[in-house]
Amino acid sequence: MIPMHKVFMPDNIDEVMEPLRKVIESGWIGEGPKVLEFEKHISDYIGNPHVTALNSCTSALQLALRLCGVGIGDEVITTPMTCMATNEPIVLTGATPVWADVDPDTGNIDPESIRQKIGVRTKVILAVHWGGYPCDMDEINQIAREHGLKVIEDCAHAWGAVYRDKKIGNHSDFCCFSLQAIKHFTTGDGGVLMCKNEQDHQRSRSLKWFGIDREQRRENRFGIAEWDIIEAGYKFHMNDIAATIGLAQFPYLNEIVAKRRGNDAFYQEHLQSLQRVKLLTEAEDHISSYWLFTIKVEDRVNFIRYLAQNGIAASVVHARSDSHTIFANYNSSGLTGLDEFSEKMVCIPVGPWVNEEDRRKIVAVIREQCW
Repeated sequence: MIPMHKVFMPDNIDEVMEPLRKVIESGWIGEGPKVLEFEKHISDYIGNPHVTALNSCTSALQLALRLCGVGIGDEVITTPMTCMATNEPIVLTGATPVWADVDPDTGNIDPESIRQKIGVRTKVILAVHWGGYPCDMDEINQIAREHGLKVIEDCAHAWGAVYRDKKIGNHSDFCCFSLQAIKHFTTGDGGVLMCKNEQDHQRSRSLKWFGIDREQRRENRFGIAEWDIIEAGYKFHMNDIAATIGLAQFPYLNEIVAKRRGNDAFYQEHLQSLQRVKLLTEAEDHISSYWLFTIKVEDRVNFIRYLAQNGIAASVVHARSDSHTIFANYNSSGLTGLDEFSEKMVCIPVGPWVNEEDRRKIVAVIREQCW
């Protein structure tokens, strides 16, 4: 079976195991120098100096909402076309998710729908780059400026994606990335929060670890370190074991993204003429990282079944958030773009494990089914 997802590890596993051995033998496995080193690599790669490594993208989202001041009675305009992890933090703050529609040709949140959903209690716009394809961040941020709102980007799919000549991670108030097991590269599990300004960045570094500001560290008369905690925080930090796994994988990130883009180009060339397959729209200045390659088909169940019978995994990956019982009390009517996209979308393998033979087989099987 050609898998839909696969954990990335270097071919030479010693590239991971030897640094891990050194960290473990050092006696320091908590948050330490390896986390700082990892943050520096990410900062240089994205071009954003305000990087905080965390234990998950979900934690990054929850921390971003906290930094935006979101609480009970507030509203966050968001997309249902995403993992549950995007929208559950909204509910946990006591705020209300307000569903915006998506563009059925991309799966991304529709800026015009955002405009229509803004109300007196709106505090944040939350955008998700579906499959790694960038949302229209210029328009979304313009809407936010017009109404005095903050913007959070869920970039879980978007390592290496580029929007108008800048990597995703530079365009909004807060950008949240995932390092979960099956993302482009991984720390086993983890996440990254990127902030637009230094003040939010420094506050995030305190809040990630119980609210302790390590810059204010002092020793009492017994030589014991003390801090004055002025704001309750979380236990969201990354540890040196996770960071070491990430550091071993990081040199391969450009190669991983390039292979995904190469597979995308192959699919684009060989599937675009099929009558029963619709490819998603792509603009020249929106460069995807292709965590997912999504197409739309009419008979999705039989399409997935047919591929499986031929040794190819295919999946919807994420069910729309508003289909879950925990979101049942939030209005999801009138989302026509979402209805079309969520009923027809399906993802096929696109990762770096998909070699020339694999992708030719995938195309051949789809062409047999979808002439």
